[in-house]
Amino acid sequence: MTSTSSKIGFVGIGAMGTPMTTNLAKAGYKLVIYDTDVKRTEALAATLEVEVADSLAAIGAMCGTVITMLPDGKIVRQALCGETDNFKDCIAGALKPGSLVIDMSSSSPLGTRELATLLETRGIKLIDAPVSNGVRGATAATLAIMVGSDDATFAQMKPLFEKIGNQIFHAGPLGAGHAIKALNNYVSAAGLVAACEAVVAGQRFGLDAAVIVDILNASSGMNNTTRNKFKQHILSGTYGAGFFTGLMAKDVRTALEVIEKTGTSSLLAKPCTGIWNKMEQDLGFTSDHTEMFRYVEGAK
Repeated sequence: MTSTSSKIGFVGIGAMGTPMTTNLAKAGYKLVIYDTDVKRTEALAATLEVEVADSLAAIGAMCGTVITMLPDGKIVRQALCGETDNFKDCIAGALKPGSLVIDMSSSSPLGTRELATLLETRGIKLIDAPVSNGVRGATAATLAIMVGSDDATFAQMKPLFEKIGNQIFHAGPLGAGHAIKALNNYVSAAGLVAACEAVVAGQRFGLDAAVIVDILNASSGMNNTTRNKFKQHILSGTYGAGFFTGLMAKDVRTALEVIEKTGTSSLLAKPCTGIWNKMEQDLGFTSDHTEMFRYVEGAK
């Protein structure tokens, strides 16, 4: 820790935050949790030895390290710095100098670096450590964690990360974790669209969908979607992979931002972003991202 307080705050007790806090608590970490949905924190506190903070400022006052697991970087910044960055009724307004914030959300790497500069004015350090492998990985403590940090802080926090993940990467300096997370999800999102189009086309040509998936998985077309989503969530008709279309669209937009800011070709990234934006608009933010299949089926 970079502060004298041994308590760790965890903000965001959602689909990912719940199993992550569960694994940290079971590993012996002293946690203080907060979520705008009080029922979530109460349910977790009923089963684990954790404290519940009644406000963002309270969690800042009680902890020396705070983990954020929130929908996007804008929400992270507001939780940390308050509305209009006024440091009122927020986490950083109550944190002591020398405290550490770990943003494990999927945030914009450019926004992360801006936020770090803002927090530095109060003597607070920020690192980014987004995750991959979804709810199943969070539950089994098999997340891939991509850390953007200096060497010393990475080494200091690695034991904590190892309690919630089994593949811990020092991606590079601040912002590197958020950059590679967005780029990873872009690759995943593009592969999902391609797989859906291939299976729909194959069906219409007369092939059985399950056979198509089996052949793809035995061939060079295999990807995360064909291996882990098609039979489990798409062909079953459940569309229950547990990741919102809106979050995937947001991550693809972030990847496009990184691609364009670095002067890289966006020959595929730009149209892929357009596809996900349109699906989010048509099916809604909270639709499951695997519903891309039925979206492709209905597209002209």
